Amino acid sequence: MTDEMVALLRELAPNEGYTRSLLETVRFMRSDRPLGRTPVVYEPCIVIVCQGHKRGYLANRVYHYDKQHYLVLSVPLPFSTETEASAEEPLLAISIGLDMTVLSELVLELDYPPGRANAAPEGIMSTPLAPALAQTTLRLLQALSSPQEAKILGPQVVRELYYRVLVGERGDALRAALVNQGQFATISRVLQRIHRHFSQPLQVTTLASDVGLSVPAFHKHFKSVTGTSPLQYIKSVRLNQARLLMIRDNVTAAGAAFRVGYESPSQFNREFRRLFGRSPGEEAKEMKAAFSLFPPV
Repeated sequence: MTDEMVALLRELAPNEGYTRSLLETVRFMRSDRPLGRTPVVYEPCIVIVCQGHKRGYLANRVYHYDKQHYLVLSVPLPFSTETEASAEEPLLAISIGLDMTVLSELVLELDYPPGRANAAPEGIMSTPLAPALAQTTLRLLQALSSPQEAKILGPQVVRELYYRVLVGERGDALRAALVNQGQFATISRVLQRIHRHFSQPLQVTTLASDVGLSVPAFHKHFKSVTGTSPLQYIKSVRLNQARLLMIRDNVTAAGAAFRVGYESPSQFNREFRRLFGRSPGEEAKEMKAAFSLFPPV
């Protein structure tokens, strides 16, 4: 089964970087070389690796996602990743964005054993890949190889994939993250707001006040979900978005800085170099292959 998944991904993702699929929420990932730790921002998604190995680093924890483990993010998170790959055995993966409406509908329909509903919500988790989920992933790749099947069957297979994750080993933590209650849900709404409006002025005091929290309480809950402070989170989102603008849209560093909300180019350059370890121009050139975005095959 793994060999068939790899063969399909080689066809669906012939270029290094990211390739759109025939479904809006699904993308393919490919790397033909090893990549050291680099900051990234993932939207809420499920990442299933069929070949190669990735490690995610957040705060003091390491998350493995490879042929035996998949990654789930229930909230948008900046963290850093490391990739093991080569030209002979490229990293090949599929990323499925989380449709919160579909997931919420499934949660309402599912019956959970007593006690599982009390699991602590998690923003990121690495989970063993069960055979049933691997089979569903294979069928999704097969459907995405045909325009007709992608249109007719694709959304149903994605829904089944969500179901497999929700009833899987860590599905209770994902379900808890989706339930619109508690401080995790409060911070989750703040994160979504930051991602929608990152180019606009965002004051931590205002964000805290708008969700009814004191600034110290807001910092505490924010860090428990994201592993970082609100200010650093906002900076990471803006700088990662600027990197994508330079790589995918050929925007200049000054243009990218302005579009993500920086008024001072010199401040942008300083903070960019602090996060990525290189100037904006050097980073865009070095990471162009890794973060390019291609249309569906």
